Amino acid sequence: MVENTSHGDDKGFRQATALVRGGLDRSRHDETSEALYMTSGFVYGSAAEAEAAFMGKHERYIYGRYGNPTVTMFTERLRLLEGSEACTATASGMAAVYATLSGLLSAGDRLVTSRALFGSCHVVAHEILPRFGVESTLVDGTSLDEWEAALTQGTKAVFLESPSNPGLEIIDIAAVVELAHAAGAVVVVDNVFASPIGQQPLKLGADIVVYSATKHLDGQGRALGGAICGPAVMLAEQIDPFIKHTGPSLSPFNAWVLVKSLETLKLRVDAQTAGAAELANRLEADPRTRSVRYPGLESHPQFSIAQRQMKSPGSVLTIDLGSKSTAFSFCDTLGLFDISNNLGDSKSLVTHPSTTTHRALSPEARAAVGIGEGLVRLSIGLEDLEDLWEDLDKALN
Repeated sequence: MVENTSHGDDKGFRQATALVRGGLDRSRHDETSEALYMTSGFVYGSAAEAEAAFMGKHERYIYGRYGNPTVTMFTERLRLLEGSEACTATASGMAAVYATLSGLLSAGDRLVTSRALFGSCHVVAHEILPRFGVESTLVDGTSLDEWEAALTQGTKAVFLESPSNPGLEIIDIAAVVELAHAAGAVVVVDNVFASPIGQQPLKLGADIVVYSATKHLDGQGRALGGAICGPAVMLAEQIDPFIKHTGPSLSPFNAWVLVKSLETLKLRVDAQTAGAAELANRLEADPRTRSVRYPGLESHPQFSIAQRQMKSPGSVLTIDLGSKSTAFSFCDTLGLFDISNNLGDSKSLVTHPSTTTHRALSPEARAAVGIGEGLVRLSIGLEDLEDLWEDLDKALN
């Protein structure tokens, strides 16, 4: 991967500036907006120059699967935001998860994960990787005793979500990191629900952070993408080779969309979070809901941990309506909330996790992480708050 140097020394950029100008690499045309380098390959002045490039004697772009200037602008901007040494892009969030775990783990290694995981993450960690000789162990992520017991055995990596999808469990990241590092394990955190605006796991001691850029980073339902942030040596030696040789690379066009999306990330997430917090309070006080789960509510089981490690509680909340039929009726009655399994979008979205995102899990596995048939997940967008409340009120009736 080519180091982006033309933007100057931007290590001192504050967050808002980094989101607009981080990683900027203008071409010889001095364009205002970031350039889109829609190319699959690059040319050389001579055969000897090509040989030198493939030998690694000269840092330059050699093939789209290995790197692209537009993709570099995206990864550099996100790296500055996350505060990591390095950042690598992938074609989707699941590509980021699979590439990270596959790069870190080999046959005979052991992986410990939190029980509350996105459905596809659960499949990767506990169905696909074991086919290749990786031992996988599940723990209740909110129980430090279970983490400690699991980490008494040899462990190569730890993988967790906090907040979890969809139950919004909060894991004490710093405490798990301390236990994992004492056991010699690398800690990987899926930070999708919080976004880099709401939480920065690397500052809590995590080694690697993964993102589905499809969610808040794009935030407008347009582009698939993923990202891996972490130590430069670890990414370069263990994860980047897997990506380069297996091919889950981010397209230049999607990278360009994501670069432009990052400019408004904080504005969007702050507004969505404010709306989610207000609606969570109203819904919790409403007798028509059985329960409401949101990290910003004092009733949340891990509220104190969320207050300590999260900058903001995020744009997603869940409500329990008691049964599948009631949940379906609620979703079908909503008008402003679109039924979609995405989240972090500028449009408000609703989904029924047990029949969509977590359908692959057994009923017992869903029950273990609190995904009942009456559970509905709401992702709050940028619409007027009172319009959203009127829509929810109508559906609850």
